[in-house]
Formats: sequence, structure tokens, C-alpha cells
Amino acid sequence: MTHMLDRLAATIEARRGADPEVSWTARLLAAGPETCARKFGEEALEAVIEAVRGDRARLTAEAADVLYHLLVMLAARDVGLADVLAELDRREGRGGIAERAARRS
Repeated sequence: MTHMLDRLAATIEARRGADPEVSWTARLLAAGPETCARKFGEEALEAVIEAVRGDRARLTAEAADVLYHLLVMLAARDVGLADVLAELDRREGRGGIAERAARRS
């Protein structure tokens, strides 16, 4: 069974050439990577606000928006979900402090 994020990433890729008048994803991608990044930032901030407020349902909805817009932003720069997952696999088993130190050196 394919994971939901894999299906979402595939849908985003399929919409790359779609009509921006009928597809929000196509519209974002047509607007360019900077627009995709800005939209991701807006959604991330909305998720932070809901996390501070403590509204579980709103945070869940905003987190879903963040994941979608993250995948769109990655697609706009030709970075696939598989690339991100491979990086997470590479980091698996390291503590966060050691991982941060390794990235600085």
C-alpha cells in the first residue's frame, strides 16, 4: 500500500502541467518557487499559531496544509519526497544534538 504522502507527492507532480485556472497546485507551481516558498511559510506560521492556541482540530488542519505546501515547495525546486525520506533514513539512529553538530562541521 502506498503512503498518503507518496500519493500526494504524485498528485502534485501530475498537476505540474495542468491548467492553473482549474488547479491550485498548478497555479502555485506556475507562480514559481518563491511563491511556493512564501505560501509554505504562511501555512507554517498558521500551524505555529494554532499550536500556541492549543486548538487540536485547527492544528491538525493547519498541519495538513503545511505538509501539502511543503511538498509543493519541494516540487517547485525538483526535490522529491524520496530525496527527503532518504535524508531522514541517513540521519536515523543519530541523536538530534549529534546530528546538528555533524551538519556544522
